[in-house]
This record gives sequence, structure tokens and C-alpha cells, in this order.
Amino acid sequence: MFQFFKRMKTVVSSELNAMLDKAEDPVKMLDQFLRDMGEDIRDAEAAIAKQIANEKMLKRKANDAQAMVEKRQEQAEKAVEAGNDDLARRALQDKKDHEETAAQLNESWERAKADVESLRTKLDEMKREYQEMNMKKDSLKARAESAKARTKMNRTMSSINGDDSRQGFQRMEEKVLRFEAEAETSEDISQASRTLDDEFRDLITNNVDDELAALKQKLGKSEE
Repeated sequence: MFQFFKRMKTVVSSELNAMLDKAEDPVKMLDQFLRDMGEDIRDAEAAIAKQIANEKMLKRKANDAQAMVEKRQEQAEKAVEAGNDDLARRALQDKKDHEETAAQLNESWERAKADVESLRTKLDEMKREYQEMNMKKDSLKARAESAKARTKMNRTMSSINGDDSRQGFQRMEEKVLRFEAEAETSEDISQASRTLDDEFRDLITNNVDDELAALKQKLGKSEE
């Protein structure tokens, strides 16, 4: 009769933490635990209903046996009053048999009644445990999701802050600096490669421009 509480005892024991530690998805395991407990509760309710029916049957039979005891007592008395000792003797013998039967049935009924009370107590415990776990479920789910998010973020940050990423960034920075240095060097080389003739041509060009400007001024053609 108590086998219906086996899974409930497992859930509320220390094995729960171990199972959650080993589970790939604690959220799914929590849902499964609650489904199992709900099934156990329904099984226990069905078992209690049967035990209650058995208790009532035993009580009814015990009452019937006791009623026969009282009936045979009355019949024995009537037989004695009628002077029929043999009939009275048989009534008393049957009364004794029914007394024994009633005693046995009452004993069985007492045990059945105690079993029902025990089962009801355990069922109440199961229901309380189920309600507590059901209330904790949402909180545990939220904590599990939060832990997953933190783990993912930490792994991402570790990847960003890792040596490979940092070294790769430094290589790109050095490459940009090298490009800038090469550009400056090429400009210096280009300036250094100018010849004297190049410089004199620039000088002559500048002088011609000055003469042209003076001529325009003389002719009144200077630009406003």
C-alpha cells in the first residue's frame, strides 16, 4: 500500500540535488518530477478510496455479526421461557460463533481504519510537498535560465579577452602603423628625389607669373 509513495520520497530526499546536478536540462527535470508526483498523488488517492471502501465493508460485516449476536440472545431467552432448552442451547452456540466473528471483523476494521488514517496523513504530506515544489519551480526555472545566460556571457567575454583575440587586434594595429610609416617614407623619398633643374623650373615659373601679374596691372587688366 505504501509503494505509491516511493517516488515522492525520492523527490524530497537528497537524491534530488544529485539528479539535478547530472541532468542536462534541470528545467525539464523539474517538470518531470512534478508530473511524477502528480501521478503518485492520483495513485495514492485511488488506493485510499479502495481502503476506505474496504474499511466500510468490514465495519458493516462487524455490525451484522453483532446484530446476530443480539438476535440469538433474544431467541435463546424466548426458548428458555418456552421451556425449550435444546433450542436455547443452539441459539446460544450460534450466538457464540457470531461473537467470535464480530470480534475478528472489528479487529480487521480497526487495522483498516488505522491504515486509512496513515495513508491520509501521507497523502497530505505529498500534497504539501507538491505545492511547495510547484511554487519553487518557477523560481528554480528563472535561476536556471539566469545561470545559463551568465555562463554564456562569461564564455563570450572570455573569448573576447582571450590571448588570440588580443594578439589579433595588436597585429592589425601594428599593420596600420606600418602602412602609415610607409606612406610617410614614400613622401620623403619623393621630395628628396627632386633635382636642381626641377627647383629652377619652379623658380622660373614663379618669375613668369610675377611678370604676367605686373603686365596686367600696367594695362589696367588687373583682377578685382
